[in-house]
Amino acid sequence: MSRYIALFVQPLLALALAPALVGFIRWLKARLQSRRGAPVWQPYSEIRKLFGKEAVVSHTASWLFRATPFVVFGTGVIVASLAPIVIVPAGPLVVGDVFAAVYLLLLGTFFLALAGLDTGSPFGGMGASREMTVVALTEPTVALSIVALALNAGSTNFSQIVSRTLAEPSAALGPGHLLAFAALFIVTLAETGRLPVDNPSTHLELTMIHEAMILEYSGPYLALIEWAAALKLLVFLALAANLFMPWGIALSLSPVAVTVGVVSLVSKLGVLAVAIAVLETRVAKLRLFRVPELLSASFVLALLAVMSTFLVR
Repeated sequence: MSRYIALFVQPLLALALAPALVGFIRWLKARLQSRRGAPVWQPYSEIRKLFGKEAVVSHTASWLFRATPFVVFGTGVIVASLAPIVIVPAGPLVVGDVFAAVYLLLLGTFFLALAGLDTGSPFGGMGASREMTVVALTEPTVALSIVALALNAGSTNFSQIVSRTLAEPSAALGPGHLLAFAALFIVTLAETGRLPVDNPSTHLELTMIHEAMILEYSGPYLALIEWAAALKLLVFLALAANLFMPWGIALSLSPVAVTVGVVSLVSKLGVLAVAIAVLETRVAKLRLFRVPELLSASFVLALLAVMSTFLVR
């Protein structure tokens, strides 16, 4: 029963924390740049304001344009219910496979790219083509990074991977884990539209990728997409934290275990958010033709992580 309760508790917690994570990164970046910045809870106000506005839809848009925000938001919620965010129930679980999570996220990205093309906007088509280029390089890296852990655990199930790492803490400092973590962190920056791959705070037509695909959205549709983008960032950071450093994650639904799991999650997300904020204040956005080089390097890191797993054996 705890497994099924976890499927409903985790996405609710992730949805509640996701805007705060984005707001904390924005606030910290502003402080590092000697600016006051917006408060951490500003994304909540923006989402609430968008839900209260009217959605303006182009007369050339089809049903696909209207359905995409719900697909993107829904796939993000499903992945949040499968991923080890706060609770990892003991024992085998039918759902929670790494490949299911990867391809559910890819499904949302695919629909978002189609929506960018649907209205016939030149910026939407440009952003969709760029996004597909990035996705073609990041999705294999995500799978390989977690497969490097799955080889040690003997399963692609999230709960099995976490249990194996908890049983052998020394493996977390092995070369395979470190290389896979580095690859997944780079991919997280690319998948969530962060620097140096994309700039989430720009609307300059020649440089934006994710923002170009959602320029035609407004009102509740835009609120769902923005909320889903924040949720995707939280899921990726939670995967990086709890698959490679699962200490503190709850193995049962006891109040003490869940409380420790929530505190552990917030602490790990805070550390990774600080790393992202510091990185984004120290590096500039890469030119578009240099992005494949960075993502190819992350794929090589993930491949080396898989190879090192066989060598260590």
